[in-house]
Amino acid sequence: MAHTLELLAPAGSPEAVTAAVQAGADAVYLGYGDFNARRNAKNFSREELAAAVSYCHLRGAKVYLTLNTLVTDRELPAAAQVAADAARIGVDAVLIQDLGILRMLRQVAPDLPVHGSTQLTVHSLDGVLRCADLGMERVVLSRELSRDAIEYICTHSPIEIETFVHGALCMCYSGQCFLSSVIGGRSGNRGLCAQPCRLKYGWEGRADGYPLSLKDMSLAGHLQELKKLGVKCLKIEGRMKRPEYVAVVTGIYARALREGREPTAEELAELEAAFSRQGFTEGYYLDQKGPGMFGVREDAREPRELYARARTQYQSGERQSVPITFYAMIRKGEPAQVAVQDPEERVITAEGPVPEAARTKELTAADVEAQLSRTGGTPFRCAKVRALVEPGLSLPVSVLNSLRRGLLDSLRASRSVPMSWETGEFHPGVRYENRREAPILNLSLRTAGQLTDALLDLGPGIVYLPAAEAAAHPEAVKRVLDHGVRAGVTLPRICWDRERQELYRDLEAARASGCTEALAGTLDLLRPARDTDYNLRGDFGLSVFNSQALKELKRLGLSSATASFELKLAQVRDISKALDIELIVYGRLPLMVTENCIIKNRSGRCGCDGVNQLTDRKGERFPVVKAPGCRSEILNAKTLFLADKRGDYQRVGLWAARLLFTTESAAECVRVTERYLGRGSYEPKDYTRGLYYRDVE
Repeated sequence: MAHTLELLAPAGSPEAVTAAVQAGADAVYLGYGDFNARRNAKNFSREELAAAVSYCHLRGAKVYLTLNTLVTDRELPAAAQVAADAARIGVDAVLIQDLGILRMLRQVAPDLPVHGSTQLTVHSLDGVLRCADLGMERVVLSRELSRDAIEYICTHSPIEIETFVHGALCMCYSGQCFLSSVIGGRSGNRGLCAQPCRLKYGWEGRADGYPLSLKDMSLAGHLQELKKLGVKCLKIEGRMKRPEYVAVVTGIYARALREGREPTAEELAELEAAFSRQGFTEGYYLDQKGPGMFGVREDAREPRELYARARTQYQSGERQSVPITFYAMIRKGEPAQVAVQDPEERVITAEGPVPEAARTKELTAADVEAQLSRTGGTPFRCAKVRALVEPGLSLPVSVLNSLRRGLLDSLRASRSVPMSWETGEFHPGVRYENRREAPILNLSLRTAGQLTDALLDLGPGIVYLPAAEAAAHPEAVKRVLDHGVRAGVTLPRICWDRERQELYRDLEAARASGCTEALAGTLDLLRPARDTDYNLRGDFGLSVFNSQALKELKRLGLSSATASFELKLAQVRDISKALDIELIVYGRLPLMVTENCIIKNRSGRCGCDGVNQLTDRKGERFPVVKAPGCRSEILNAKTLFLADKRGDYQRVGLWAARLLFTTESAAECVRVTERYLGRGSYEPKDYTRGLYYRDVE
């Protein structure tokens, strides 16, 4: 039997909840408090959340709470209170990004279902399996995946899979974007993305285009295919959008799904009128990337007529969305018995007067059905009436109507009662002390060509090379080992299932050469490193923001983890070090990893072997380099430099400080390393202190 697709709609306000549900949404997702990925949305007070849950549950819709931001240790108690409130109110699931929040939820709301947010950057079956192992019941896949990739994951997944089908696309993989925080101080991983990808950029020193602004996605023409792939839930983006937009888009998708079809040409035109950036794209889904996926918002005028019609529809009436069954038994000499049953098998019963003998027209089963099925103005739709009526009896129509109204009022009240989850208290647990000794100095290189004897003579703790680079240059690994230095590999930030075989080959070859350490930046990459017998270490992509996340990574078998470079040094200091902590203290920070090759989009041909520079409207130049899997990586225009602040980062309890070398020459790598060892006077021409000394919103 084919499964049913859940349609999940955004709700940035109480009115948007009404708009979504009346338009046909099976579920809504919304924010309560400050810990969600759309903090600029109106979000909900406690009273509004309770009202939304009651409203939705009455009408057979679910409510998912977005708790999908990164939180600091000082914020965790407040986040725990939000989770406890939501559990008591009766939300149906909570959406998370932070592994620390996941760990906290096991204490605060152990039975509340957890869904993995797209901010986790889950893009492979291994990532899904890891989420399942962590206790999640559903995962939202990265929006960059093709239908073949989605199908493979769905076929083998032990948990539910959710995919986006409509709305804005980020240029960078969600959860791996640091552009907004590093250049603007507003973190997308903390719910306050400033959308710098929508601004002008260009090449050769001119910001004259929009190479990072993707069109909105729309998979409206693939609904039946997505169902066949095994997707459980289709998600519409748009918590910052107006309720009218929510009503239009949700209504079109809901009607198409209900009727087992794709949207009509007229409906597609309405989707574009509601909001678009020079049309829509389905490029990722079809695995057809390129310049045609990009667009900007040209006409910001509100589609007044379309919005007015949508507003009238969701404000004027009640969509009869909950199928119910009536039962009636009318027998001689006994009180009339009626009952109603909802899809969750709640049964409400009522008793009426004893029927009289018919004087003229006798009551029939058809008469009873006609009166009980009149459910207009309520959320209920009469699916069936089962009536047993003995012949020769009479019962006034007004009695039947009164019984029906009483049943529906009682059913309404019963369905509106919140389903409260068990709650507990949050306890941070044992406190681990900071290290007192000076951190070792680790090096991350981009190419084997940056590795020299002069660099190794400086005595780094671990030297990391990209896995493919280490596999291709066993002589480089040998050189590292000959100097008594540990050799490690950096795993790709993104690696689809179809790329897994090549990754395993690289890891096995590098391991055979003597590499023992592996840096993994997503949940997807933990298994390949473990399968090939590496000592597993966490990279910055795992977004370690608090002590609980560190404890969870320790439970997963990691030996160390890299603290997020969105933290202040004081916040790194305050993290309980259940696991060795590494901190990036030098380099051009990676701001974006993109599935779309912006270099090829520009020229029409591959040209990423060198260093290209993307220019913003202020004249800042951001290097663009090749990433594994024919992807692009955009680096910060300014170099993070803390050599003269060595005392500051050495006091926060680090196991290791890491120098991140990307565009530097071999000679520059040596000079920088010497400076961090307290030798020489090297200083970049244009540098930044990153976010270590300033608050990030």
